Amino acid sequence: MLGNMDASALNDPVPVPFFTSLRVLMGSCPARDELLLASTRVTRSYPNGHLLCSRCKPRSRKTKQNMFKPFELILRPDPSRTVIRPFTPDYPVGFTSGVHGRTRAIVGRILALTEAQVRHDVDQMMTAFGNRHRDIHAVVLRRFDEIADQLVEAALIDDDRKLLIGAYFSNEYAFEAAALFNPSIVILSDDQNEGPIQFVLSLRGIGEGHVSSVTFRTGTWTPGGALTVDPASKFAVAPIIELQGAGDLATVTLHCGGSRDPSETVLFPVLPSQHQGIEDLRLVRFTDDDGSICYHGTYTAFDGLVARSELLSGSDFDSFSMHRLTGSAAQGKGMALFPRRIGGRYAMLGRQDNENIWLHYSDKITHWEGGEKLMAPAQWWEFIQIGNCGSPIEIDEGWLVLTHGVGTVRNYCLGAALLDKSDPSKVLARTAEPVLVPSPEQRDGYVPNVVYSCGALVHGRTLLLPYGVADSFTAFASADLGDLIAAMS
Repeated sequence: MLGNMDASALNDPVPVPFFTSLRVLMGSCPARDELLLASTRVTRSYPNGHLLCSRCKPRSRKTKQNMFKPFELILRPDPSRTVIRPFTPDYPVGFTSGVHGRTRAIVGRILALTEAQVRHDVDQMMTAFGNRHRDIHAVVLRRFDEIADQLVEAALIDDDRKLLIGAYFSNEYAFEAAALFNPSIVILSDDQNEGPIQFVLSLRGIGEGHVSSVTFRTGTWTPGGALTVDPASKFAVAPIIELQGAGDLATVTLHCGGSRDPSETVLFPVLPSQHQGIEDLRLVRFTDDDGSICYHGTYTAFDGLVARSELLSGSDFDSFSMHRLTGSAAQGKGMALFPRRIGGRYAMLGRQDNENIWLHYSDKITHWEGGEKLMAPAQWWEFIQIGNCGSPIEIDEGWLVLTHGVGTVRNYCLGAALLDKSDPSKVLARTAEPVLVPSPEQRDGYVPNVVYSCGALVHGRTLLLPYGVADSFTAFASADLGDLIAAMS
């Protein structure tokens, strides 16, 4: 309609809301005001409904979106990667009265088998799964031990029946069968001045029931050169779960010593708050004031109805602890921890109102209150909402924050902002245009028109960005920091 508008139409009285709508459609167009007062015709458009008049040229937009150089490397979901996790069948509501629990009923059937039947069933289980999982014997015995306190005769059960009981209460789960996306990345050591940089990548995997888990990869990167992600192990290993405390404030320790490299570790939901998933882990290599280093990662715990923020922490990738974040600010999604204290306090970005980026400070890493609004949607590609894409990165110029914006047709693009190093409440600059958008080759998937990241890595003056595409797979790109800073205003 706007493209067919002639000069005479602009001379007619037009209600104010029309001009307001036109300004929204036009976005940051240099000749917008002239269009509203004269006969300039809208003849060009961009994806997401952003219109430009015929006098405006899109050179700067193309330049900014091309500053990221893509790698050919793509990580796609692999349904053959499975992990053994607990399985606890129960009766539906209305069928539990007057009967023993379903666990007791299943175990009773196993105990009634003959010795020959038990041996046959154990042999079948070992043949089917022995080559798919390392030390399946120990895995299912450990599962028996987890339910043994429900069995009055546990001490009298022979080893073969223990194996069989443990197997019946286990489930082989393809944790990345449907998707592998929304990555974050951390460097393994600061002592890497020469040669390739070693890193660990976290990824969100989605399996049966749309349940989200966390998996890892290792790799190397030479800034300005090659990027390699090591092949994932053929095995995936469930952590040994240690629960301390009860209820909402319980602390979970995950012992991952059975994994021979990080790619074997799978973190799946273990608490009621995580029933439907552990989503979008934002890893950061945190250096405390005393020089000690810990890997922290905020993530969204989703029980199917309510989402809340929780914290994963570990000094290495052999064990982790999980903590609930408390306080009014912890009910939001997308929280991202700064990699060091600021003024002696922890600092965090969040999106508590699902629209703006917020800044929070706390004396305790697990408790967050209040906060202040830091950045609001300002450009056409982020009118729906703006959020962070991982922890801020400290560079010479300040704190680099990668952002995501949601625009028309729920299109996700990436941008960037620069915060003052000593006072992050001061926004020094932002990109007016997105720096990474869904491309024609990378826009289709489970949730189309989405590029998204949970964290990037800077070495020297080069940024390495792993990012999820369409909630389906993971791609990689790099950019020069100077180009990125120059694109801000």
